Parts: sequence; structure tokens; C-alpha cells
Amino acid sequence: MPTFIVLSTLTDDGAETLVKNPERIKEVNQELEQDFGVKVVAQYAVLGPYDFVNIVEAEDALAVARAMLHLGARGSVKTTTLEAIPVADLIAKLK
Repeated sequence: MPTFIVLSTLTDDGAETLVKNPERIKEVNQELEQDFGVKVVAQYAVLGPYDFVNIVEAEDALAVARAMLHLGARGSVKTTTLEAIPVADLIAKLK
């Protein structure tokens, strides 16, 4: 299954929601999987320009794009998504 890196930054509304309800993170992860077929494999809160780094798996890039558009439309988070290519796959294609 393809892997993607999602870098996310909370908006002011998103930060307020998270302070009031920290479990919201888990709720959103469940929504991503149930509603969009995007499974959160690993998730980290980070310091710096992003608030979270998420490793997700999905059937394809379109599924992730759809999910991220829906999340962004809520106004609580902004995301940057990167497709992750396993190094072994890259090496094989370069041969």
C-alpha cells in the first residue's frame, strides 16, 4: 500500500479545539480511516514550522488528496502531503 507523509499545522481554531479536547486527534484518525480509507500508521507532535508529522497509507494519492481537502475545509488544519517512495523501490528502478 502506498505511503504518504502528511505535515500538518493547526489553525487557531484547531489549536483551541485540541486544547479543549486532546482526544480529537484520535477521533480524526478514525474518521480518516473509516470515511476515506486513509490509515494513520504513525503520528508525531513536532516543534518547528509544523505541529504534526503523520505517516499514512492509502490506496492511492487521490484518496489522500480527497481526505486532506476535507480536513482543510473544516478550517482547523493546513496540510502538506508528500508521497514516500521506499528506497529499495527507487534503487530497483534505477538499475
